[in-house]
Amino acid sequence: MTDQYPPPYPPPGGPGYGYGYPPPNYGPPPDNNLVWAILSTVLCCLPLGIVAIVKANQVHTLWFQGFPAEAQKAAADARKWAMWSAISTGILLLLYVIFFVVLAGVGLFSVGR
Repeated sequence: MTDQYPPPYPPPGGPGYGYGYPPPNYGPPPDNNLVWAILSTVLCCLPLGIVAIVKANQVHTLWFQGFPAEAQKAAADARKWAMWSAISTGILLLLYVIFFVVLAGVGLFSVGR
């Protein structure tokens, strides 16, 4: 008589690596930089921050599917997009301050005549 149920998961001999199991001999997954992605979305530039969040969410999925190189690249991309979001906001704030300094200088120059 055959057994009607499959053997219990994981099979004897240890679990295979697939979704939900860490890949063998790769160590811990890389930092996904999700905190920085969320902060850059909320505090800085929304479109670039959203891309950073999407990349950060791909890190653990790729890692546990057994693609460590792609997971490392997604983590680096998430950090890059979050950094560019913060840099673009800094540049826009600097241009905003320069605009009002120039505007104030022009206003003072025209009143002094």
